[in-house]
Amino acid sequence: MARERQHQPRALSRRSLLGGAAAAAGAVTLTTTAAGPASAASTRDVDVAIVGGGLAGLTAARDLVAGGRTVAVLEARDRVGGRVVNLPLANGGFTEGGGEFIGPTQDRIKALADSLGVATFTTYNTGKNLLYKDGKKTPYATDGILGSVPPVDAAGLANAAIVQASLDDMAKQVPVDAPWTAAKAAEWDKQTFESWLNAHAVIPSAKFLLDVACTSIFSAQPRELSLLFVLFYIAAAGNESNAGTLERLTDTANGAQESRFVGGSQQVPIKLAATLGDRVVLSAPVRSIARSGGRYLVTADGITVTAKKVVVAVPPPLAGRIVFDPLLPASRDQLGQRLPMGSIGKAIAVYDSPFWRADGLNGQVVSDSGAVRSTFDNSPPDASYGALMGFIEADAMRAYDASGVDEVKAAVLKDYATYFGDKAKSPTSFVLQRWDNEGFSRGGPVAYAPPGVLTEYGTALREPADGIHWAGTETSTYWNGFMDGAVRSGERVAKEVLAAL
Repeated sequence: MARERQHQPRALSRRSLLGGAAAAAGAVTLTTTAAGPASAASTRDVDVAIVGGGLAGLTAARDLVAGGRTVAVLEARDRVGGRVVNLPLANGGFTEGGGEFIGPTQDRIKALADSLGVATFTTYNTGKNLLYKDGKKTPYATDGILGSVPPVDAAGLANAAIVQASLDDMAKQVPVDAPWTAAKAAEWDKQTFESWLNAHAVIPSAKFLLDVACTSIFSAQPRELSLLFVLFYIAAAGNESNAGTLERLTDTANGAQESRFVGGSQQVPIKLAATLGDRVVLSAPVRSIARSGGRYLVTADGITVTAKKVVVAVPPPLAGRIVFDPLLPASRDQLGQRLPMGSIGKAIAVYDSPFWRADGLNGQVVSDSGAVRSTFDNSPPDASYGALMGFIEADAMRAYDASGVDEVKAAVLKDYATYFGDKAKSPTSFVLQRWDNEGFSRGGPVAYAPPGVLTEYGTALREPADGIHWAGTETSTYWNGFMDGAVRSGERVAKEVLAAL
């Protein structure tokens, strides 16, 4: 993986992690302190080396340790959590720069959080949403006959309803554990989501609704995605007892954005890492994985680990930057070459209070223009200050990838003022997280499949390469691309490795 900065590896301090986890009202330890710096010649010998200290890698480590095996988790960053991170604010609070929401059927992340004592609270959803389209701002209630669907023209609503029902019906035909085996997999995988929408979302306002849904879910444009991948993603938005639906992916109430974590989502990996102690090593990006005899030599900055098995729990595009000896099977390497990351940033403006609530608004916007086209109220549960969070996604994010923070801030605050009035122009602080420019993510929220990838290379997604096993949210059968999917993948790979040892 590409070097983000020069570091000596650090073992996690249980005290610093637990202290951060116990801090009141959102004060968390974002970068844990070292139990003691490791020398450049540090070595460990374990049963399983785990590459990546996000939710997938940490969950796998927890279950492997519970199964009586020794592990070492090598994390490239100077923090745990991967694409889940709390960001400090000037007022002493924090906001979430990555994954933050959970909802119905996301059972495994909820069970993990419960086991660690991390509670949830309901995403602020009182009041009206805003639709900003064709230069017009329209507040709308979400508890009426249309639910959370923005009030476009009647013809567009009817067309969008038909399209959504069709997508849900097709998704039911896609096996979540092997979407490439669907009866129509070849037909669906040879076309983009865009080409399918052009043939079915024939009313412009309906196409707008589906385009916004696409960029909001994948941080990618419809032209970039395989139709089969979209159908799989819909099918995966459920669990063993509940079929996935597009509505569950997009909704707040009863959907994937229903709840948030008290203390921020990074509390979950922070507390989980604390249970593992010095098994977790930070600032240790893995450079190579080599097999020698019946063992593996995993070389990271400042530390070398020998292990019987290896779990790689990073996004497929980043896994491909590790040097493997012997080479990975061609199908696995080709898969990694063909799964790009979505393009996403999160912009959070902080105010003395959530002033939009007094205007009867819940802070949620759907827009057809601007840098930010989807927003949420990211204020803390006690509303001690206000926070507006906006997603910058797909083409909109790429347009600003080379821009400075000031330029992005100006564009974002212009959008916020358009949506919420002049008060939005003057935040007390502003935080920007650009995942495209994050060295150990290079995008988010998920690596997606363009046409032709799943049917040709999908079987390599979870297939072990000798003693190398794969985890990460991209390998999950349910809630792929979400925190729940990451946890599920860690649980699955731990069982796989325990059976193989």
